[in-house]
Amino acid sequence: MSLISSLHARINCTALVRQCTSGYAKINKKKIVTESSLGFSTAKVGKTSLIMSLVSEEFPDVVPYRAEEITIPADVTPERVPTHIVDYSGTFKCAVFLWDFLFIYFFLVPLILVGNKSDLVEHSSMETILPIMNQYSEIETCVECSAKNLKNISELFYYAQKAVLHPTGPLYCPEKKDMKQLCIKALTRIFKVSDLDNDGILNDNELNFFQRTCFNTPLEPQALEDVKNVVRKNLIDGVCDNGLTLKGFLFLHTLFIQRGRHETTWTVLRRFGYDDDLELNQDYLFPPLKVPPDCTTELNHNAYLFLQSVFDKHDKDRDCALSPEELKDLFDVFPYMPWGADVNNTVLTRDKKIDLQKKQTQRSVFRCNVFGDVGSGKSGFLQAFLGRNLMRQKMIKEEHRSYYAISTTYVYGQEKYLLLHEVFPDFDYLSDADLACDIVCLVYDVSNPYSFEYCAKVFKQYFMDSKTPCMMIAAKSDLPEIKQMYGCSPLEFCRRHKMPPPQSFTCNTAAAPSRDIYTKLTTMAMYPHARLRCMCTCNRCTFCLCQNFLNSELLQTVRAKLYAVVLRRSLTNFILIFVAIVTAIYFPWACFSLFNRHVSQADLKSSTFWLRASVGATVFAVLGFAMYRVLLKTR
Repeated sequence: MSLISSLHARINCTALVRQCTSGYAKINKKKIVTESSLGFSTAKVGKTSLIMSLVSEEFPDVVPYRAEEITIPADVTPERVPTHIVDYSGTFKCAVFLWDFLFIYFFLVPLILVGNKSDLVEHSSMETILPIMNQYSEIETCVECSAKNLKNISELFYYAQKAVLHPTGPLYCPEKKDMKQLCIKALTRIFKVSDLDNDGILNDNELNFFQRTCFNTPLEPQALEDVKNVVRKNLIDGVCDNGLTLKGFLFLHTLFIQRGRHETTWTVLRRFGYDDDLELNQDYLFPPLKVPPDCTTELNHNAYLFLQSVFDKHDKDRDCALSPEELKDLFDVFPYMPWGADVNNTVLTRDKKIDLQKKQTQRSVFRCNVFGDVGSGKSGFLQAFLGRNLMRQKMIKEEHRSYYAISTTYVYGQEKYLLLHEVFPDFDYLSDADLACDIVCLVYDVSNPYSFEYCAKVFKQYFMDSKTPCMMIAAKSDLPEIKQMYGCSPLEFCRRHKMPPPQSFTCNTAAAPSRDIYTKLTTMAMYPHARLRCMCTCNRCTFCLCQNFLNSELLQTVRAKLYAVVLRRSLTNFILIFVAIVTAIYFPWACFSLFNRHVSQADLKSSTFWLRASVGATVFAVLGFAMYRVLLKTR
């Protein structure tokens, strides 16, 4: 049998070996096969002697029939991984090889062709073997060695480790002498991620960023020039404006692979999240995020700045908006587009001049789950939040509709984000995710007599004993209101369960629908235990007047001056000043607390209460300010 025939027989039996070892390979796939089995050939070719010579560093006088399984520790190997060596002398006999050639096989990775007993011949056989290696992609490399003279023993097992950790097969096609498409796709993504200014060129700063990311060390200026000079000599458009283009970047990695430096390309790929199959790791795509049951998550200031920089990077025409082409370019580095045309019906765009770099020390994002029966107007309620009236909503294709809407609202001058989520109206299949929110919005159709019943059932079953605040929305209020076929009216239902009265809403307007109701929802989410009837920003009711007074610049000035006077006054004046401070600062808040308790028990239309509360707050404010003026005159 010729050597080539023997090689054909060996390769044909690879499937059998892979079946026998597939279970072990699956277990160790995440470790990049850090424990590997070695030794596979016919008898009397010297594989047992190779193992014994590696372990004892001398040729054994007596060679056993089969060497014991051993593990080389990670700290004594160049690649810093443990290597498990198994002698298959008496286990597999599925191929016959002439002369003194030995195959070393790793689980699910290419083969290594080893010419053993090189001490018995005077000439090298590499010239004969190299064409065979180039013909079969399963063969990773070939090496001549001698167990007797200890020639290339350590190198042999180093190449074996390298074949496992840095295989050529996934990266390079020997027939075409070029990288494979999956490798090109992965490296193209890495180039775009490293191209921080998105100009299609890696300048010196970006190359150093890439170098530090992958190898934890920058390149010296001369080394950078040497790299670019190599590309210039071999590729016309590999360097542009003294920076590396995508073609030049791919050429460098092709050169690394062709020169046997696969570990360089593999280091880059794995640093950017790729596995052995050149697919992004699931741990890289979906890093674990453990959130306690009672906690919420939102982006911090650094995340806002990062997203702003990504937006600016891809907004090439500087029009403060991402066109479909710019959006596609942004998500080219992702495995897939996270959304489609529905994104235009999910987020309200706004002027980028609004300060996005304002630091927030409190929660700024609140989630509102919207419940309602079929046809109650939930979808219209969501789109109205984005400024679309009924006429504009009819122009949206059904497949482009979104179950989410997010935009900004302002609560007492503070910018907040409100996320509306339309919950599928299947009453019997509400999941924990459907119930987890900061505020619940129950929508019913005033023109449908059976619409309110669904909202009442959802509230009683899921939210009546919950601490989550709820608001009832009387949608389609432009239509004639019909009596609801339920045991009580919506207003009476809200009174019984200490909810705000139903809020009238319609998106059938000539201009953009009113956004007041969304401000009320955000306010309730911010103050879930307040149970206030008034959630507006009208600046006319007692609640708004108290809030505005407490936050006014005048009151802040009064506080500062009174505190300064306290340090310089006698004990008597100190007592008077203390009374003034209490009167001017804390009585309005006490009035507000009284208002808060009272409205949860009294009817909203009680004019007597409103009159007393307004007069009381005004009197205390005037008295406090008068005492402050008197104290200033005594100075």
